[in-house]
Amino acid sequence: MIEVRNLYYAYKGEQYVLKGINFSMGEEIVALVGPNGSGKSTFAKHLNGLLKPTRGDVIIDGEDTRDRTVAELSRKVGYVFQNPEHMFFEESVFKEVAFGPKNLGKSEEEIEELVSWALKSVGLEGYEKRAPYSLSGGEKQRLAIACVLSMKPKYLVLDEPTTGLDAKAEKSVVKTIKELKKNGHGILLITHDMDLVLELAERVVLFYKGEKLYDGSVKEFFEISLEEYSLETPELLKLARKFNVGFVKSLDELMVAVSGDGT
Repeated sequence: MIEVRNLYYAYKGEQYVLKGINFSMGEEIVALVGPNGSGKSTFAKHLNGLLKPTRGDVIIDGEDTRDRTVAELSRKVGYVFQNPEHMFFEESVFKEVAFGPKNLGKSEEEIEELVSWALKSVGLEGYEKRAPYSLSGGEKQRLAIACVLSMKPKYLVLDEPTTGLDAKAEKSVVKTIKELKKNGHGILLITHDMDLVLELAERVVLFYKGEKLYDGSVKEFFEISLEEYSLETPELLKLARKFNVGFVKSLDELMVAVSGDGT
């Protein structure tokens, strides 16, 4: 369980950018949304110790982040940054994924097993000898996830995982996220993509000016006036409202609802 209690954070010499945040999550997909500057990434960096609270507490599976190093916390919470290329510096996919376990002191046999498992988990088996920078956008994103997975974290923070991807690449990343959830990982999904929230999230948290304004169901979240927070209502929900059929999460659901409504 991730538990955040009354979290305040201020960068040196500045005002608080996080103000009294309370939050918890387990093995679920939670979408963290809000306009730029609302504190989403600052908050997420507290979960693996990249930042420490100015006030309040961040507890990961019973351990206070103040008492643990980033390396120790990375075994519990893996952070996949918005631009995956910033994570790459090795000459091959295998070496890239092996870097984390190697630094954890794993044996060669353990490293082989972890790399194989991580690449299979994201659908990149057979890519071991490829150069990371030769991969497509979606493949790079999945490789970044594999690099984090190889350290066997229970929780994953995915920061804008589909930004800049074409439809095919986005679909492959979405499939990977669904598989990760099925395999028991808790996932914090930071995104501006409301279609992604609609498809993947089991719960939504809305930040605005460093405060948590909403924490609840996906259905009720989309009843909020999102435009006030620089967020866009998915086209699917706009269409559903035109047909007056209520909340739906897929085009198939919309078609069934419309057909059942007799329109």
